[in-house]
Amino acid sequence: MIKVVFFDLDDTIADTSRLAEMARKNAIENMIRHGMPADFDTAYSELLDLIREYGSNFSRHFDYLLRRLDIPYNPKWVAAGVIAYHNTKFAYLREVRHVRRTLLKLKEMGLLLGIITDGNPIKQWEKILRLELDAYFDEVLISDFVGVKKPHLKIFRKAIGKFGVEANEAVMVGDRLYSDIYGAKQVGMHTVWFKYGKYADREKEYLKYADFTIEDLKELPEIIEVLNGEGADKEVHAD
Repeated sequence: MIKVVFFDLDDTIADTSRLAEMARKNAIENMIRHGMPADFDTAYSELLDLIREYGSNFSRHFDYLLRRLDIPYNPKWVAAGVIAYHNTKFAYLREVRHVRRTLLKLKEMGLLLGIITDGNPIKQWEKILRLELDAYFDEVLISDFVGVKKPHLKIFRKAIGKFGVEANEAVMVGDRLYSDIYGAKQVGMHTVWFKYGKYADREKEYLKYADFTIEDLKELPEIIEVLNGEGADKEVHAD
């Protein structure tokens, strides 16, 4: 019997891939608009390289960008980048389609809900709170706070331990076949791959670890019913 459903956050609950791209481009445009002597394509390419090297949670992307472009440091340009980046995030953050409807339905079914996500705790909580989705979730585990990232088994074990359930009583839903699906399967959880966002066509070597594949979150309640031996007459895409 399924008792808990866990979700990844980025591109599973919050639509963040397109948001991040838009925010970074707007940041570069605003830096140039305020006098940074660089062309957009070069600056944007260097910013993406920085993010790949230092990670998305690094706090000094725009400072380092000036160094990489061999441009003298100017706090005005850094501020312009920071302002445009955060203004874009605040203005365009959206939840994935049918999230609220799905969470409400799962709650009505008597299920507990959790989030297992990688990233900076402040940034991840900011997304949850800005979308006003925190009331739906009973527990939120964030890698930088827990001390271990997906797909490490420990974060999934900590998650099911929070609820006092067995692994086979929990479902993990996420857009990453490697970190979400492979990781959860290693501890014995049921897995649902949400084929969405920039990872929809990546990491296919881990597809065998997905028990089910969905392209719309509203399909999820039917999967729970099937796993609980209900709704056996319903069609669900299983891998």
